[in-house]
Amino acid sequence: MAASRPLTVALLAVPEVSASALYGLFDTLRSAGLHWPLMHGAAEARPVFRPLVVNRDGRPLRLDSGVPIAPDASLAGAADADVVCIPTLEVPPDQRLDDRFAAEVEWIRERHADGATIGSACSGAVLLARTGLLDGLDATTHWAYVESLRREYPSTRWHPERTLVIGGAERRIVMAGSGISWHLLALHLIARFGTPQQALQVARLKLMDLNAASPVAYASLNYTGRAIDPLIAKCQHWAAQHYACASPVTQMVALSGLPERTFKRRFALATGMTPLEYVHALRLEEAKHMLVNGDDPVATIALEVGYQDAAFFGRLFRRKVAMTPAAYRRHFGALARGIDPPPSQPGT
Repeated sequence: MAASRPLTVALLAVPEVSASALYGLFDTLRSAGLHWPLMHGAAEARPVFRPLVVNRDGRPLRLDSGVPIAPDASLAGAADADVVCIPTLEVPPDQRLDDRFAAEVEWIRERHADGATIGSACSGAVLLARTGLLDGLDATTHWAYVESLRREYPSTRWHPERTLVIGGAERRIVMAGSGISWHLLALHLIARFGTPQQALQVARLKLMDLNAASPVAYASLNYTGRAIDPLIAKCQHWAAQHYACASPVTQMVALSGLPERTFKRRFALATGMTPLEYVHALRLEEAKHMLVNGDDPVATIALEVGYQDAAFFGRLFRRKVAMTPAAYRRHFGALARGIDPPPSQPGT
């Protein structure tokens, strides 16, 4: 049911926040109940939300990206917020936060205890998880952050493949997944506190895609980076050149000079993956590139990256990427053509 007054949404600003997510949420929420009526000649429009940018002390700050921010209120000045949103944070996945956001974490806990709905977008889950409000719940975040969050918060069930997760007492925890899926957080809040019709109006005005592919489809499957362990890094380099060969794990064991069990344990410790998982990741990343940038049949691509059995390749691809190879080609091939269309021919 639509509220009788605009609801206050506090958008948390810290130096590490993404300006695009912060002000994308601001503009999208502000639009609800306002722009559609104005564009259609309504004499009066009733906005659903009153978004405010808030930070610890209410003083101007400059984001790490260099964008200057003039907050509307301090944390104390937004103690009556109906909704709190934590936008994307530009922090490395494995970086220790310690007590850097202690004041913000305590404020979020207090707002939730007072009945506010708490939302996070993408890597904003890093801060939300520190509140303890996600213990025992399902949650989502950017695919690059999920492994470090699983290690630090094992009682939370992390689902990077989901674009939106809603849970907690009275369903007052709302989390959007990877990248710009913050728009789904905004549309959910509009539908919930305004009306579903208003959410669709905003989506239509801003050309927002409500049928996006799973975030896992966008993920880099080998995003662990180069291991610090020089012996394992050497094996990673070899695998990057020879992933399509027969028995690559056996050959990496021989290259390392270690007993097989010792090598596998050391590899997993350094990369977070077993050697076989790492080889699969390299192969599937190359397959994704070939699907988008060429026209070879799926069976040919499977063979090219090291799989003799095309059916096994298809099952593995779907399990890891959340799409079939053919669906991946259709979706991301169209996306690639949209980003970099072929040159126009004379007379067309």
